[in-house]
Parts: sequence; structure tokens; C-alpha cells
Amino acid sequence: MLSLHRFILRRNVAKFSLYNISLKNLSFGVHTYAYELDRKFFEAIDGDEVRKGNVKVEVNVKRTSSTFEFDFELKGVVQVPCTRCLDDMDQTVDSRNRLIVKFGKEYSEESDEIVIIPEEEGEINIAWFLYEFIALTIPIKHVHPAGECNRAVSSKLRKHRAVSKDEEETDEDLGDEEELTDEGDTQSGDPRWEALKGLNFEDN
Repeated sequence: MLSLHRFILRRNVAKFSLYNISLKNLSFGVHTYAYELDRKFFEAIDGDEVRKGNVKVEVNVKRTSSTFEFDFELKGVVQVPCTRCLDDMDQTVDSRNRLIVKFGKEYSEESDEIVIIPEEEGEINIAWFLYEFIALTIPIKHVHPAGECNRAVSSKLRKHRAVSKDEEETDEDLGDEEELTDEGDTQSGDPRWEALKGLNFEDN
């Protein structure tokens, strides 16, 4: 299914014309293209995950009798919001991806790796594909190294967060140097515990 962003990009080719690759007259063999994705690229593409970064891209396109085989290599760094404190953090990008392009009557995506483009157009815009490859390298949970989170935010997070006994996240993970309140102290300050101390639970 054609994503909304790809749909928009195909109708705004002038803005991303640098990422058009003409296939119709491409000779047989391997052809190499190089790009550098900077802040202007990420701002223009307006994706949800990444707004800043610098990523170098090398694309090798191999034409066979019926297909165009794209091999992508992306390396660099992007800035994404830390899932804990929301401040920007660096996320390394080191990705290799593959795409198979075929000619057909109209644009369609047969799978994540196979795309059909209209033969009469004879070209493909890879801008959104590049962005998606980068976005897929970002882990679901991406946080600053221990101690580098925004301490003001981390402190507020601690005050509104209940930590269970089974949870493995530590004070160091939260980037806050305050100690957790001891469970025994919590119980001793609760009047209900005082009332229970006088009860005899032994069997008669």
C-alpha cells in the first residue's frame, strides 16, 4: 500500500528532484549514486521520528533484463528526542537495505522490498525510502547514557513514577542522584501498619 508520505512526495517532485533516479534509459550493469542527508533534508521531508542529522548514503543500482536492484548503505548520526527526558540525543545510523524496482502500468508496492513504477514515467524518487530506512534503525526505547538526561525533567519524572519491585530500571537509569524511599520507611510512616502490629495472627 502506498504510504501517504510517498504519495505526497510523488506530487512534489521538484522539492526532492535531487533524489529522482531515471531508470528508463539506464544501461545494463551497476550504477552508483551518492547523497548527504543534512538538516535541510529532514526538515523538508517532515517525518515524525527525525528532524535533524547528517547521514551519508551510497546507492548501487544494478539493471538486469527485468528489474532494477537497489542496494543502499547509510552511515551517520541523527538527533532524536530521548524517550525519557525529551531532550535531543545522538542516534547512530549504520544500515544496509535492499529494494527491487520493476516497470508496470501504475505505481504500487508489492512488498517492503518490491516496488512497481509506471514504465511511461521511467523514474523513481527515493527520498522517502531513505528516510524510512533511517527511521527503522531507531530503537523503540532510545535514551541518553546514564547521567546525561535532563536532570530537571528526570527529577519530576521520579516524583510521578511508581517503581515496582520487579522493575529493573535503577536510579542511575533515571539520571537522578536522589535515593529511592525505603519500603520499610514507607510502611512505618503509615498508621495502618501500626494498627496491624497489635493483631495476633497465630492459629488458636
